[in-house]
Amino acid sequence: MKVIRRYRPDLWSGSPTDQLTSLRDEINRLFELPFGEWNRESELFNGWTPALDLYEDKDSLTVKAELPGMKREDIEISYHDGALTISGERKIQERPDNTETYRSERFLGRFHRTLTLPKPVQTDKAKATYKDGILTIVLPKTEEAKPKQITVNVA
Repeated sequence: MKVIRRYRPDLWSGSPTDQLTSLRDEINRLFELPFGEWNRESELFNGWTPALDLYEDKDSLTVKAELPGMKREDIEISYHDGALTISGERKIQERPDNTETYRSERFLGRFHRTLTLPKPVQTDKAKATYKDGILTIVLPKTEEAKPKQITVNVA
C-alpha cells in the first residue's frame, strides 16, 4: 500500500527546541524502519505521526498510540515480517460558518507509523481497541518468545 502525503511547509515552524525534538524523533524513526521503507515521503518531510508506547509483559506486547479526533474506521493496522504498521487519515472537520481561523496547529491528513517488534507474536490472537483517542493493540507472544522457568534440582 502506497501512502501519499502532502508537503507541509509549516513543519519546521515553532521554537528551536520543538524543531530539535522533531528532528530527533524522525532520526529515531529512521533507525526503527527497515531501510527499504524510508524515502522522501517519510514523516521528516510531511505532516504528523502519532506518538506511541510499547510495553512488554511475560505474555504479550502492548502498543498504545495517540490518535485523537479520529474515527475507528479511519485507522488501519497490519503486521508483516516482525513489523507492526499503524496508518490512517485524520480528516478535515467542517468549521462553523462566519468564522475566521486565527491559529491551526492540529495536523490533518494521512499518517503511517511502522514499529519493529522485539519478539515474535501471534497475530491471529491480537486484539485492538480504540477509546478516548487512544488505540491499544495487545499482541500475545509466541510460546517460544515467552520466558521459561527452569527448576534447579539439588543433588
